[in-house]
This record gives sequence, C-alpha cells and structure tokens, in this order.
Amino acid sequence: MTYRPGREFLNIPGPTNIPDRVLGAMHRPALDFLSPEFIAINQECLAGLRAVLKTESAEIIAYAATGHGSWEAAITNTCSPGDLLLLPETGNFSESWRRMIDATGLRTENIASEWNVAIKPDAVGARLKADTGHEIKAVCVVHNETSTGIINDLAAIRAAMDEAGHPALLMVDTISSLASMDFRFDEWGVDVAVAGSQKGLMLPVGLGINAVSAKAMKVAQDATLPRRYFDWRELTAVEDRMRFAGTAPLHMFYALQEGLAMLAEEGLENVLARHSRLGEATRRAVEAWSSSNGVSLFAVNPPERSDSVTAVLMPEGIDAEAFRARVLAESKVALGGGLGKLNGRVLRIGHLGDLNEPMLLGALATIELHLQRQGIPHGKGGVAAAVSYLAEN
Repeated sequence: MTYRPGREFLNIPGPTNIPDRVLGAMHRPALDFLSPEFIAINQECLAGLRAVLKTESAEIIAYAATGHGSWEAAITNTCSPGDLLLLPETGNFSESWRRMIDATGLRTENIASEWNVAIKPDAVGARLKADTGHEIKAVCVVHNETSTGIINDLAAIRAAMDEAGHPALLMVDTISSLASMDFRFDEWGVDVAVAGSQKGLMLPVGLGINAVSAKAMKVAQDATLPRRYFDWRELTAVEDRMRFAGTAPLHMFYALQEGLAMLAEEGLENVLARHSRLGEATRRAVEAWSSSNGVSLFAVNPPERSDSVTAVLMPEGIDAEAFRARVLAESKVALGGGLGKLNGRVLRIGHLGDLNEPMLLGALATIELHLQRQGIPHGKGGVAAAVSYLAEN
C-alpha cells in the first residue's frame, strides 16, 4: 500500500471527529460502576444532558446502543400490539424508523412528502383532527433529516398537535440535531427524544439516549409490547443517577463527561452559533457552484436548510458515488453519500461536531478542486464565497 501523507478529513454527517480530549478521557482503567467515583461521573453526565436537551423534567435513560436502539426503545416502551403511529415523511431516516416500527407488528401511517422540503405542520394537524377516535398513539418526527439536509419545525408541529386537541405523544429523532441545532425538549412539548453519541456530542458510536416526559413514562407503565433490555421501568434514574441494563458502559461515560464539559466551556449557544456559521458558509459555497448548470442545494427552501449537514444534488448524469470515492482516494476527504432513493444523486457535506473554519474550508476547497479535476459542471468561486461570509460573520 502506498503511503498518502496528511490526515484524513472526516466530513460525513456522523460519526464525527472525536476530540483528543475525549479520546484521552477514555484512556483510563475501568471502575466499579457502583463506586462513588463513577456515581459522581454519572450524575455530572445526567446534569449535562439535561442542559443540552433543555429539560428540567424529563427522565434521561442511556443504553449501550446506537441511535437505532434508542428508536426501538421509544417504540417498545410506549406501544401495545395494534397501535397506530403517524410518521411524516422526511427522507431515508423517517423511512428507516417506519420499517423498524413495522417489524414490531405495529401499524404505521405515512404523511407523504417530497424529500426536498420540510414537514408541513398543517398536514399533521389535519390528520390528527380527522382522528376523532384518537387511534393514533404517537407522531414520530425526524428533527433534522440527515439524508436530505432539512430541519423540521418542531415548535410548529407541536402547536398543530395542540390545536388539534389530540393526545398523541410527540416522539422526536434528535440524532443529527442535538448539540448542533436548537432543541428544546420542555418548551416544545416533546414526549420522547431519541439521541446518539456520535454526532454533536462528539463521542464514539455506542451510546443511545432517550429523554422521556412524565406523560410518556405514564404511558410506558401500561404498554404491552415485549421489551427487556430497553425497559424504562427498570432504567429510570434513582438517587439522581442513571441505571443501566447490566454493566454500565463505563468508557462511554468517561467520554460523555469530557464531551459535555467541552460543550459547556464553549457555551451551548456559542456551539449552536458556530454550527450556524459553518452551515451557512457551506451553503454559500454550493450556491456559487450552482451556476453554469452545476451542483445545487438539495433543500429548496432556505429556512429549512440544516446547520449540521448539507445535501448537494449533482448534475444530471453525474454519479455522486463515483465523485466522492475519487475525492477520498485522491485527497483523503470523506464525504457522505446519498441514501435510499438519493443514492448516486447527492453527496452530503457534514459540518457538525468538533469542527472549525480551517477544517471546513479545507473540505470545501477539496470539493471545488475535484469538481474541476473531474470535469463536473460548476460555477467558480465557491470557496471564496465561504471565506467572504466567514470573514464578515
């Protein structure tokens, strides 16, 4: 194998770059997870997660799992056989969640939508108003659709649910929005939040998280879907510390303690502002490239564009997978590919987690280099547009 100099740039929308401080925090021996030292770490992490989720009331429950495990926990703890769940279509991950729910034997109903626009809250409200028998148990929403680079308006969706007077739970996938875009569990009336460790929290893959409202915890007491590993009734906090199914994932909590400390040091609002700046700089670059019938932003409505990932639509006839494979092979910049029906049509630029201006600009410059090298139609000046925006903001 030929040596290729330089570090690889990780600009996929997850897993994200793991800071040296987080890696260093994990480089320590195991502890007795019932020891006072680990209980103190656990308590610190619980407080830090509440701050990031913006909740004072929710139960915080963690598992050795991915975000998909947290999805399954949300479903199996709140539902009984035959229940109906409403899933507004957002992209590949709403489809994945629906398939998981279908596998449990529950019923799902889709609110169809094009993938390049956000959920229409009025459509959610109208469907709930039509459900006069309150058959729908929960509305399952992907806050930030990682496959399309689109953010959905949770406050408006919650308002539509309230206006409909429907008792359905609001369950939200925050996997690619938590600690990178504004999320307000209490204020927005969320009942279950689903999160994972490997994106805005800047950790390795392997820690799944749920935040659960009192309403959802009450529903869980009577739900009858089989569950054991993910059973909230066995895992709710005691003495202000989290409980676990079996042995606590100690090293993930060492990492979480450090990651949460870093977020607090920067200040959560500054973290969100940084993501907003880097997201807008990326969009400015793509907009410059979009002239001359070039690449374009997949999300058509500017207010709906994500600050953690930008999906870029390639010109007709250009294979996005071939493009990003060559970028990685020749320049060591990893970009996300299209998922589901977008495979081969879009590439995704991740700009979340432990990322700063030079790291983003290096990735954008490499993309522009390859648009030229690979002969793909594009306008000039994408990197210059990003630099101009960052210099002024």
